[in-house]
Parts: sequence; C-alpha cells; structure tokens
Amino acid sequence: MLQSPFSLIKSFLAVLFIFPLFAFSQTTFQQAETYFQQEKYSKAKSLFENYLQDYPNDRKTKEYLGDIAGHAKDWDTAIEYYEELVEANSRSANYHFKYGGAMGMKALEISKIRALTYIGDIKQEFEIAAQLDPKHIDVRWALVEFYIQLPSIVGGSESKAIHYANELEKISPVDGQLAKGYIAEYSDRPNDAERYYIKAIEIGGSPTTYDKLTSHYEKNNKPKEAIATASQSLKVHQRNPLNYQIGKIAAQYNLEASLGIKCLNAYINNYTSKDGVPKGWAYLRLAQIYKNEGDKQLAMQWIDKALQTRPDFKEAKNEKSLIQNL
Repeated sequence: MLQSPFSLIKSFLAVLFIFPLFAFSQTTFQQAETYFQQEKYSKAKSLFENYLQDYPNDRKTKEYLGDIAGHAKDWDTAIEYYEELVEANSRSANYHFKYGGAMGMKALEISKIRALTYIGDIKQEFEIAAQLDPKHIDVRWALVEFYIQLPSIVGGSESKAIHYANELEKISPVDGQLAKGYIAEYSDRPNDAERYYIKAIEIGGSPTTYDKLTSHYEKNNKPKEAIATASQSLKVHQRNPLNYQIGKIAAQYNLEASLGIKCLNAYINNYTSKDGVPKGWAYLRLAQIYKNEGDKQLAMQWIDKALQTRPDFKEAKNEKSLIQNL
C-alpha cells in the first residue's frame, strides 16, 4: 500500500525537527565532558544537569555529577548519585567503589560516633567491588587503607590489609610493594617499610616509588638518605618539584647547602603553576640556607623577596625575625 504524500512529509518533518534536538543534546554532553576534563567543574555541572533533565536515566551523566560533587566535597550529593547508579547496575565494580568511597569521605567529616554507622556499608561496598572486579587496583588500595586505619575494636585488621596487599601484588607488583610498605609504616615498622619501598623502586622506578621512599626517610629523620633518594629520582625523571624537595630538605636539616641552592634556583627558573609549591616558598628555603651559612645579607634579600609574593606570609615573617637576630 502506497503511503500518502502527506504522511511522507509528516515523517520527514518529524526527523527534521527531532534530529537537531538529538544533535544538540549530544553536543551539550560532549561540551560538558570537555569542561570536566579541563577541571571546569561548575560549567560542566550546569550542562550535565541540563542533559539529565532530558535523559534522566543516563548513568554516565549521573556518574559525572557524582564525581563533580566529590571534587566539591559535597559528599551527600555524591552518595546520592552513586547510590542510584549501584541500584541501576549492581554488577558495576566501579559504582560500588565510588559509592563506598563517598561514604568513607563523609565518615571522615562527621563525629566518630556517627561515623561508626557508616563502617559496615563502606566495607560492604568495597568488598563487593573487589569481588566483581579481580583486577580493580583502586578498591584494593582502599581496602588496605580501610583495614589498617580502622581500630581493631570496630573491624580493623592488619592481616586483612595484608591480604589485599597480596592481591594487589598479583595485579601490580609495584602497587603490592607500596601497599606493604604503607602497612609497615602505619604499624611502626620503619625497617620493613624501607625494604618494601626500595623493592618498589627496583621493580618499577616510577616517580611515586621514589617519593614514597623519600618521604619515609624524612619522617624517620634520615635527611641524608632523603636527599640521596630525591636526587636519584631527579636524575631519572627530571621533575621540577624534586628540585624544591631537595632544597627544602637541605634548608630544614642544614645539609648540603650548595646542592640545595642549586636545586632551588633550578626550581625557580623552571617554575610553572603545575609544580605545586609557589615560588615564594623556594625564596624562603633559600633564605633559610643562607641563614644556616651565616650569610645575613643574602638571607635578608631572599626573605624579603618571599614576603613580596605574599605580605601575610606567616612562615616568612617568622623566618625574617630569626635572620634579623643573627
């Protein structure tokens, strides 16, 4: 049976008007994703919320909105979105992981008594995620931290933390060593922690492995070892933040002044906002080194430069008083 010309025109017009709406929605979602990737979360949030009004069951949009709420530390909103996602797809390890993580962060911000009510749910969500995805690294790290930090009276267990560290080691040998180092460090076994972190460097040698060992040495009052480790990492990875870290250790411990000065100048000359620590702190560390060397004139020059970056720089004001008393 032939379709009437009017029916054909009606169908054509329907496609003509519906397709632009669909294309517009897709463009809205893609623009929101772009904003999210650029960390422009407020712009992304507005577009995702608009998109969700048209597509109220879109899981990816809800996940993005949960992530944005998490970045804003709006844990109640994040929990709400992730809970909806878990209910929509209980087989998603990532949804369970994010849901448990949001509850965990919420628990850290409320009273200890109220936080206790979250422990069972957090544990359940993390363990479900681990069961659903045998290769999920992040959730196993979360379980290591969960069990080692939780007091034994409410379910904490070093043996369970080690169990998940062993699972991590099967998936990623480097993560396994770092997790075991973390457990040993938390349990006040510094020699074991050092051994695991050194092994992690031998296996992977990533910036993170060097950072963990350097920080471990700093915490345990071993500045020479900390400088040596950071210096080795700098040779391998050429990361500018390491220049600041070496200079900071040199200043704080009155150690290897010439190396500290060299690294801090390199940090200042190569500085970008991505390096994290503002240049004012590098000026402060240089002032400390020159103070340690007894050079009051250069120390004053650098501390004044630090104060020029921020007049309310409390640490720099305190340091200036010390330099003036030389």
